[in-house]
Amino acid sequence: MNITQDKIDNLNSVLTVKINPEDYKERVEKAIKAQAKKAKLPGFRPGMVPAAHIKKMYGKSILVDEVNNILNDTLSNYITDNKLEVLGQPLPKIDDSKEFNWDFTDNFEFVYELGLAPEFDLEFTSKDKLVNYQVKVDPETLASRITNLRKSYGKMSNPDVSADDDVLYADLKQLSADGSVFEGGISATASVRLDQVSDTKIKKSLIGLKKEDIVDVDLQKAFDGNATIIAKVLNISEEDAQDLKSKFQLTVKNINRLEEGDLNQEFFDKIFGVDVVKTEEEFKEKIREELESMMVQNADQKLQADMLQFGLDKVKLSLPDEFLKRWLKATNEKLSDEELEQGYEDFARNLRWTLIENKIIKDNKLEIKYEEVFAAAKNRLDSQFRMYSPQPLSEEQLGQYTAQFLQNKENANRIFEEVKAQHVFEYLKGVITLDKKEIQYDKFLELK
Repeated sequence: MNITQDKIDNLNSVLTVKINPEDYKERVEKAIKAQAKKAKLPGFRPGMVPAAHIKKMYGKSILVDEVNNILNDTLSNYITDNKLEVLGQPLPKIDDSKEFNWDFTDNFEFVYELGLAPEFDLEFTSKDKLVNYQVKVDPETLASRITNLRKSYGKMSNPDVSADDDVLYADLKQLSADGSVFEGGISATASVRLDQVSDTKIKKSLIGLKKEDIVDVDLQKAFDGNATIIAKVLNISEEDAQDLKSKFQLTVKNINRLEEGDLNQEFFDKIFGVDVVKTEEEFKEKIREELESMMVQNADQKLQADMLQFGLDKVKLSLPDEFLKRWLKATNEKLSDEELEQGYEDFARNLRWTLIENKIIKDNKLEIKYEEVFAAAKNRLDSQFRMYSPQPLSEEQLGQYTAQFLQNKENANRIFEEVKAQHVFEYLKGVITLDKKEIQYDKFLELK
């Protein structure tokens, strides 16, 4: 057996693997004998099927399997022994001029393309600077959060006249082009939320209405073409909602209004527990603290994104793009050429950052322990369970669910990558100079 590498350039290589009969003969004979012992064929006692009979019936498929096994082992060992950092997987080069007889005397030659990771130097220092935003709650955000809380714990009323942010319970009937009710058209009884109406003129026409008032409404215009909202209002599919052009006759049947809860001790106790908050000032400060705590996560996400872009700009990594595109097509049969071209830049960008992350981990000997992966998965599951059940799981139950969750290779890899990213993030935070800058939340949202 012989394997050779022809290096095309720093990012592309070709491996040629030659397999001769002496390389596979013994393995094939052994596999045939093992199959003979397990075979159950008419006319033969179990375990007594002659190897020659198995070879005649299944020899060619056994030969194919063993040659493939040798080939896979050879490629894997060569890549490991020569410390090749490959991207994707080796791609076989198809040569239609070569045909094998598979008659146990063939000399096989297989050619594979390799995409190689680029070699690069990477050094982050204190001379590198990024802005670390300290997000503060602006008055409008604080007021909006308090209003939402008050409505969540408020009471429903049915006023005589509709106002901004009310919900109209109404009959809707599709209209013809001449303005008459379309016989056999779409009709529904639904709740129309005025806070979802984006068109100012239409929203104004829906304010000041009373029971049994009738108005004509262009739903596409009212909801700015949002097929999800329109489909829900009319109880039709989103596909049908997208194509809908007709206006609708809206007849008010009832008006629902969610009154804001009073800022009193009963309200404070419902949200924070008995006597934790006793005054309106304490309540506002508590809400401010909670919002700013949440905004720390937003600021960290922004910093991580900035670090990623900074790293990509700092190190211009070339990739074997044409090889990677062929590999993506080979491993995703349903991927169209158009989808490949549209998505490749994002794929390449993520791959470059993965290479940078891996180098940071390797060069700085950052260790990722299983206990950290387990803890991250456990926290993720705990948060998910709390969304659906007010009663938290016991530590034992949560541990069992986490162990089961991580048995899935895809889940385990995803959580591992998240923990790895966090390690790299924390490392870079300790190396790069972070200039702290206070910013109001509404201005923070305007940042790209």
